[in-house]
Amino acid sequence: MTKQQANWSPYDNNGGTCVAIAGADYCVIAADTRMSTGYNILTRDYSKIIKLADKCVLASSGFQADVRALQKVLAARHMTYQHQHNKQMSCPAMGQLLSNTLYYKRFFPYYAFNVLGGLDSEGKGCVFTYDAVGSYERVGYSSQGSGATLIMPFLDNQLKSPSPLLLPAKDAVTPLSESEAIDLVKTCFASATERDIYTGDKLKMLILNADGVRREEMDLRRD
Repeated sequence: MTKQQANWSPYDNNGGTCVAIAGADYCVIAADTRMSTGYNILTRDYSKIIKLADKCVLASSGFQADVRALQKVLAARHMTYQHQHNKQMSCPAMGQLLSNTLYYKRFFPYYAFNVLGGLDSEGKGCVFTYDAVGSYERVGYSSQGSGATLIMPFLDNQLKSPSPLLLPAKDAVTPLSESEAIDLVKTCFASATERDIYTGDKLKMLILNADGVRREEMDLRRD
């Protein structure tokens, strides 16, 4: 008789995909709404996007229980910051806070893969992309989650971000107009949904610009 061993993991991967694109005066952050475990769909209407400040939005894939815990920590730290400084955090400041928060838990990490998007103090779009333990980089566009391996090559082909090693340094913003960036994001998700079983159902987008925050939705494949 073979000995059976029960394996338990504190983590799960609930799938899903997040994308962010930064432009000269806007930022588009998008994610699908499917939450899965294995071959089961837990819900078809779970938003992976949270607004952390007026000009800062976080999209997260991975283990959604850890994502919720991380969002609560960031909200509490932001509340403390507002009481101490009488203003909201800028997007780059929130980017550093998120990095510190993830790194603090590096020995038992939040199993969350984040894309932070918003507008900086000059009104330019900014996107920060992270690994699970807080290493981050400011980029013109990024994708995280189960569909990222399908979407990133497509974005690289379409947008060709300049190397950070080039001198003089170039802005990490994309040359697209806001409407072109929105159409590109929709194309990304429509394509990824065809190949990734963990991405689908509905696409939710937040568009940040000088006028504020606008929301858009698009239906994706449900099978």
